[in-house]
Amino acid sequence: MSELNLMPEPDGMFYEVADDLRRVRAFVTERALSLGLSEGRVEVLTLAVSELTTNTLQHTSGGGHIRVWAEDGQLVCDVVDKGEDRPFGRAMPSAEAIRGRGLAIVERVCDAVYTTAVPGGTLVRICLNL
Repeated sequence: MSELNLMPEPDGMFYEVADDLRRVRAFVTERALSLGLSEGRVEVLTLAVSELTTNTLQHTSGGGHIRVWAEDGQLVCDVVDKGEDRPFGRAMPSAEAIRGRGLAIVERVCDAVYTTAVPGGTLVRICLNL
């Protein structure tokens, strides 16, 4: 993974409350289309980012920020929040499970998913091939 730049400007945005989710989805959609991601893949990216940001709002405090850019033939999106490390690499919870499917879905729809601790929280990086 390349060096992490945690500042969301100018290719990012902050989010803090559930009412921000519509703005998050619009931002991600607009950015991804402008960077050349196909419409079908934009829907996948928007789903993944929506799952991650909803997870932030449900399980952490203080919101987070998102960056979206293109690099080396991929669209890259960082979701950074004050949460703890994410448990990626696990099986999909059963259909009867009430929670726990969001991160499993993100892992399955993205071409690559990385997570790392950052000062004060966690960064989840998702990548989709352009």
